[in-house]
Amino acid sequence: MIEVPRKVREIAEGIKTMQIRGAGKIARAAAEALKIAALEYPGPRSVDDFKKYLVRVGELLISTRPTAVSLPNAVIYVLHVIKEKTSFDEVREAVVAAADEFIKNSEEAVKKISKIGAKRIKHGSVVLTHCHSTAAVELIAEAYRQGRVVKVYSTETRPFKQGRITMAHLLKYGVPAEQIPDSAVRYIMHEVDYVVVGADAVASNGAVVNKIGTSQVALAAKEARVRVYVAAESYKISPFTVFGELVKIEYRSEEEVMPRDWLSAHPRVKVLNPVFDVTPPEYIDAIITEYGVMPPQAVVLLLISKLGWALETLKTGYTEDFEAYLESLAE
Repeated sequence: MIEVPRKVREIAEGIKTMQIRGAGKIARAAAEALKIAALEYPGPRSVDDFKKYLVRVGELLISTRPTAVSLPNAVIYVLHVIKEKTSFDEVREAVVAAADEFIKNSEEAVKKISKIGAKRIKHGSVVLTHCHSTAAVELIAEAYRQGRVVKVYSTETRPFKQGRITMAHLLKYGVPAEQIPDSAVRYIMHEVDYVVVGADAVASNGAVVNKIGTSQVALAAKEARVRVYVAAESYKISPFTVFGELVKIEYRSEEEVMPRDWLSAHPRVKVLNPVFDVTPPEYIDAIITEYGVMPPQAVVLLLISKLGWALETLKTGYTEDFEAYLESLAE
């Protein structure tokens, strides 16, 4: 079996261990890994072997984080170009070009989202955000530069405490921000004008899969009549949810919740550590993408009209899953 380049394995491990985190960064890292894999391919110049090798690299990357739909979407965006190529050079050039295009579009998407989303924030507003999302932070920072945001509450986001990353980014931009425990969300919600969060995945019905606790934040916001905005690049939409496939919820180590020595001292204690939860579309006021602002129920229209490779799967009636579709590219 042809060995995967060391740098590609390092990227995969970085995604798996959450050294690379945030759906956008994960997606861009996956695209970069596929580019490296194509350029550093060590095997024979057989187009069939090369395609199978690229698919194997894609499967390796997808396996690292099962919930972040941006990851398989990035992989398939880059690899769907290999289907009709008939020569080694054509395949390599197409993969490199697709990877570069995806990374460029991803970076530009965040800038567009921040400009579009900032307009939805009224001047002098207080915003609450949960976990860490580059798109959400950039939107909030842009709204602050326009005088629309005067204060931000950022949840700590246990157990991995990604809210601390959000705080560091907000402070870098000069945004007045306070860190709060996750359990303080309902207590503080009466001071909040908007909730702005990111997404790890968006289902075709507009339901949003995001860091655990997001649904509770949205529920508290709905009770307090606070608007909830989700900042999400279009490649976070899961195409196969159109066919009824459920977004997989990832579970991580119990040691992220409780120290190993405590667990050893209490062997009968079991710890459940789900990483994500699902916020129903009726708790979300708008999803803000690089293509504009839309109600959650309109997400499926964006999926069909804008995501090229997803449209291809819909046209062909391909209704399996990411892995099965990926395998079909090398056939």
